Amino acid sequence: MKKALLLSTVSCCLLASANAQDKKDVKYIDKSNMDLSVKPGDNFYQYANGTWLKNNPIPGSKTRWGSFDVLREESSKRLQTLLDDAAKNTGRDRKTQMIGDFYASGMDSAAIEAKGYLPIKPDLDKINTFTDIQTLLNEAAIARTTGIGSGILGVFIGPDRKNVSKYIPSIGQGGTSLPDKDYYLKDDARSTKIRDAYKSHLQKMFMLAGEDAATATASAASVLKIETELAKAQYSRVEMRDPYKTYNKFSVSDLAKEVPSINWQQQFQLMKIQGVDSVLVGNPSFLKRLAALLTEYPLTDWKSYLRWGIIRSAAPYLSDAFVKADFELTRVQTGQKEQTPRWQRMSGLIDRTLGDLIGQLYVEKYFKPEAKARMLELVNNLQQTFGERIKRLDWMSDETKPKALEKLNAFAKKIAYPDKWKTYDGITISRNDFIANVRSVSVWSYNYMVTRMGKPVDRTEMGMTPPTINASYSPSNNDLTFPAGILQFPFFDFGADDAVNYGGIGAVIGHEMTHGFDDQGRQFDATGNLRDWWSKEDGDKFKQKANEIVEQYNAFTVLDTIHVNGKLTLGENLADLGGLNIAYEAFTKTKQFKEGKLMDGLTPTQRFFLSWAQVWRNNILPDNAAQLILTDPHSPGQARANGAIVNIDAWYKAFDIKNGDKMYKKPEDRTHIW
Repeated sequence: MKKALLLSTVSCCLLASANAQDKKDVKYIDKSNMDLSVKPGDNFYQYANGTWLKNNPIPGSKTRWGSFDVLREESSKRLQTLLDDAAKNTGRDRKTQMIGDFYASGMDSAAIEAKGYLPIKPDLDKINTFTDIQTLLNEAAIARTTGIGSGILGVFIGPDRKNVSKYIPSIGQGGTSLPDKDYYLKDDARSTKIRDAYKSHLQKMFMLAGEDAATATASAASVLKIETELAKAQYSRVEMRDPYKTYNKFSVSDLAKEVPSINWQQQFQLMKIQGVDSVLVGNPSFLKRLAALLTEYPLTDWKSYLRWGIIRSAAPYLSDAFVKADFELTRVQTGQKEQTPRWQRMSGLIDRTLGDLIGQLYVEKYFKPEAKARMLELVNNLQQTFGERIKRLDWMSDETKPKALEKLNAFAKKIAYPDKWKTYDGITISRNDFIANVRSVSVWSYNYMVTRMGKPVDRTEMGMTPPTINASYSPSNNDLTFPAGILQFPFFDFGADDAVNYGGIGAVIGHEMTHGFDDQGRQFDATGNLRDWWSKEDGDKFKQKANEIVEQYNAFTVLDTIHVNGKLTLGENLADLGGLNIAYEAFTKTKQFKEGKLMDGLTPTQRFFLSWAQVWRNNILPDNAAQLILTDPHSPGQARANGAIVNIDAWYKAFDIKNGDKMYKKPEDRTHIW
């Protein structure tokens, strides 16, 4: 249920570049990046960013290039600097040793190449000895705990959505390798092309792992057959956004009655999950179908499927032939022309697995403490403004407003870095065995997750590492997270005027706050529990307004005849609209707004909206754009830049937008929610 804006699925951000802060000649709104030949009322995104888009093509190793990607690239280079230094000075302290040796082992391509697929050969050979489906199922559970593969059952330990003070195991749908179920089931040209490429990819990977051509062809067919059946049983991404539909609680005994072919007590024991009395199932029909397939298909098919899980999990960390084969499939899906450099893949891996170690070094070197204090000030400012707006709402009753304010005022704020760093006790890192290191951190991560059972829920965890270019809202924690990495221009800069900071980071803060009141977040209360605190009348009014946003974004064309999926992106679109409204009202309280002085020929309000638009500038490869429409709950950059502003009266006034302009909406047609 976590709302996050990943680089590729951007939703909001904040920033404050340590370098930019020291420059006196920074142009925060640079007219040379704009296309002044375009009327702002015809295409505001193009007006604000047209020249920048023309002058900033996508690098060969990327699938997109925009504000977020520029920051991510800078963050990667900072991590590279820290890791190169750590690899040379591993005797300095424990955290330096761990990340330095891990990085060195990952950069030792000669040693990795020499091993080929030998690191996973014993695991693959073991699967060949299985003589019945129960043994296979049990060994798959054990493999999940040892970092060998993904197993068969997707189990996660997290807070119970209706009782967030307790941890509970959740069983999700999954079991497929392609990004979306549609790639298995649809016969349009793109889906067919990707499915054919995947079949060839499977054959190649099985051969790289020691199978002859005939065996590899049969193994590939088995995997594709099983994954296609699992795809048929999966909920769509839109269905998965319903927190009630995906909340199905069973006692372990009732789950045994529901899916009797699986020994659940034994499975939980093998997966080290202790003290289980209840479990959440995201999609009961999927679980039933999975259980049925275990007996419908022969053991040979399932052996191939389990071998594939090991190969797929290990491939990025094996010899170059595996890595290249992985990239070839990525190329077909996204259009990416060049492989991501090894150093960048390794820095990303260490950030994901030992993030609190590299994060400490990142904060020490690149983050200014005063940025945390300034961010907290901005968050509090936006929170106060949001509260004032809730009190003035004309569509929400006096019965519901106090509960909305209670939730707003209960937001926890996590800024820059955690209060308590993880120590990763028990992880052993060797300079000479890369895949053993990968498995060691995987085992630690798994154990860290399962040993939560029976303990109080830790609501202090950030869930993101400090270098992350991201931000998030968690419904179950009712908290806002803004990592240090995102605190850079174009979102936030100490040297920028308020218009730029409020149009950038201010809108990001407001965006994350609004997630607490979007179509999903509004269903959770102030403590984070899934509970309806709305009057029926107010809930119906909200749904009506939200549907206007669905229809608005459905009309955006992305590629060929492909449109934005307004239902899939609804939460992010609502957050954009709410965030921009809240940020603008907060901005109107500033000295800059009240004085109204021109800067570079622009009014404060014009600078505010231009700051918003430049956050979303982004060139993207067509194949990647098509994939993200299926998989990403965020709308494309142009739709995000243009979608919210047409519902904000101040934008029309600032740029003299009139009837006849392509983006014009009549006042009575503009959607006002938060």
